[in-house]
Amino acid sequence: QVAMVESGGGLVQAGGSLRLSCVASGVTFSLYSMGWFRQAPGNQRAFVASISWSGIGTLYADSVKGRFTISRDNAKNTVYLQMNSLKPEDTAVYYCAAAQAPRSLGPGTIVDYWGQGAQVTVSS
Repeated sequence: QVAMVESGGGLVQAGGSLRLSCVASGVTFSLYSMGWFRQAPGNQRAFVASISWSGIGTLYADSVKGRFTISRDNAKNTVYLQMNSLKPEDTAVYYCAAAQAPRSLGPGTIVDYWGQGAQVTVSS
């Protein structure tokens, strides 16, 4: 059974940092493109960042470029999202996502698996 478990969310002041982690089990992690999406209250779920199965290719939403960094450790079946210079508008539930290669993750991509979500709240 596939499971993807996020951790690292919380409350932080504007300008602060958080690092989200997502551990996947029940899949051959290295065969999946991994990514993060977020959903704020009243909004649709939106793409944030993704990383290819090899870790070489990355993609970011314009709103987080230069502030967020996605990375992965295939030995630990884990994908990370380092979030710096956080803004109140980054407040959302953040979801880990997986898509089997050769598909890459991006806006509108079909996602094979979702995590349960981690709340990130940025206060002004």
